[in-house]
Amino acid sequence: MNARAQLAAARRVVVKVGSSSLTSLDGGLDPLRLDALVDALAARRAAGGQVVLVSSGAIAAGLAPLGLARRPRDLATQQATAAVGQLLLAQAYAASFGRHGQAIGQVLLTADDMIRRAHYRNAQRTLERLLGLGVLPVVNENDTVATEEIRVGDNDRLAALVAHLIGADGLVLLSDVDGLYDGDPRHPGARLLSDVDAPSDLEAVRIARPGAGSLGTGGMATKITAAAMAAASGIPVLLAAAEDVPAALDVSETGPKVGTAFRPSGRRMSARRFWLRHAADVRGALDLDAGAVAAVIDKRRSLLAAGIHGVSGDFVAGDVVDLVGPHGVVVARGVVGFDAAELPELIGRRSRDLAPEQRREVVHADDLVPLRSDAS
Repeated sequence: MNARAQLAAARRVVVKVGSSSLTSLDGGLDPLRLDALVDALAARRAAGGQVVLVSSGAIAAGLAPLGLARRPRDLATQQATAAVGQLLLAQAYAASFGRHGQAIGQVLLTADDMIRRAHYRNAQRTLERLLGLGVLPVVNENDTVATEEIRVGDNDRLAALVAHLIGADGLVLLSDVDGLYDGDPRHPGARLLSDVDAPSDLEAVRIARPGAGSLGTGGMATKITAAAMAAASGIPVLLAAAEDVPAALDVSETGPKVGTAFRPSGRRMSARRFWLRHAADVRGALDLDAGAVAAVIDKRRSLLAAGIHGVSGDFVAGDVVDLVGPHGVVVARGVVGFDAAELPELIGRRSRDLAPEQRREVVHADDLVPLRSDAS
């Protein structure tokens, strides 16, 4: 089954919409655009599917009520604008979905909720319960409290994380562009890529930067990153224009005929391994010799002190660290079993030369995920 057919058959789908698809600088939320989006999502629900909406727009929605001409640059004003706009956005969605008798629930997340394992599990349980109750969750980053240190950064990446979090069968990324082009679509000669079957299909793509007047924080680069992240974890992805959302959510046998479809290029991984690869907050790094790289990547063994020749970062046991090969390339990521201060006297030494209480794995194989493309 190709990616488009998989998307049509998806029982549970995550749909992400950006600020520019819902709002304008001079008018705040555009009710016609929002209603058109909601109508398409409600139709997908009526067809028997489950839908999670990841929606930008809180800061953009707050601009007009506060008399602001453009997106603020300082964090405090951004947070204040989000506090006003988030309420308006939620009210607009509740009223619009109410036309279809569909209950919604607002879920606001920060990077902490995706990075910290306990928070990750709590977010997962909340979303599962909402879906089980027939509620359509509306997810956004919690811009009212997020700082630069705890931001996911863009809702495209957040949507990919949520898609894996809930075990979604498909991800639809909506924007103001009708798909992925191999160049700037504003210039003659740019070609629309209908399908991306492998990561190598992206090698010739050249991405334009978002305009200075853009309401959002993302752009095509963030969408490609999010699509690649989801596809590498076994989730088919469609990148399409927001105005084409009814066609993007087509449930006919052949699937949507719009946008760019990304074929799953990897296997589904456990939530823990996905968390390690894409969401965990990395606190340091361990430099490995070639033998240790072969052991943890090719043989999927635990990392022992003997294979380490360098330590960097300020971390404690239970934190996530990068494992770096001899050429400076990050080859894996894992949960470390020692504090940074404990490791210098252990590295390079064989287990039999260590004290009994130190004869344990530095990173256990069960807490390690390869990052090198040929070892994923």
